[in-house]
Amino acid sequence: MKEAATHIAIDGPAASGKTTVGRIVAHRLRFLYLDTGAMYRALTYLALRSETDLDNERALVRLCEYDPIRVKLDLDAPNGYRVFAGTQELGAELVSSSVTSGVSTVAAHPLVRERLVMEQRAIAAEGPVVMAGRDIGTVVLPHAQYKVFLTASLDARVTRRREELQASGVNVDAHRLREDIEERDRLDQTRATSPLRPAADATTIDSTDVTAEEVAGKIIGMVLGA
Repeated sequence: MKEAATHIAIDGPAASGKTTVGRIVAHRLRFLYLDTGAMYRALTYLALRSETDLDNERALVRLCEYDPIRVKLDLDAPNGYRVFAGTQELGAELVSSSVTSGVSTVAAHPLVRERLVMEQRAIAAEGPVVMAGRDIGTVVLPHAQYKVFLTASLDARVTRRREELQASGVNVDAHRLREDIEERDRLDQTRATSPLRPAADATTIDSTDVTAEEVAGKIIGMVLGA
């Protein structure tokens, strides 16, 4: 009988460090890495580009059908994968302020999540993976061998996200950013379908006062039994 591939699920709120930590863990273990939020951002971009109402669930699903959201695994790409909407590869579009403001609304729709979760599970079925998001341990990969819920204080998350944006040439007001993150938390935690919450068997790690390298080391230690 074929041994099940190792799956690591990392969940947590916005700017808690999931992406950075996930990349480090995947690189060191030579696993594939996927930030599932990129898929919801891709659909949000499509909706904004086509002026589709973000509250219109069926219209959003039709967008998925017309321009399927695909993830192509590519170890030479910065993230280890590339994101496509139809034939268009998406990059900087995924982190625009308009996409960031609308992605929680898009991700709250049950039919949208159902469709994208199927794609996420298909990727995991291919082999070992580190997958980051908000419902990986609870919904996407409920049988993952290792589950982590990554948290950090609101102040730390605001600082991190602002530094990320500034590094990419985007200057944002700290007060406005704080309000945006608080609203994202509220929407993620209160949505009816797959709300943000730790899986019952997840290990919670607070990254407020520790580096991404240190958090990654803890996760790798769990996997290797250190």
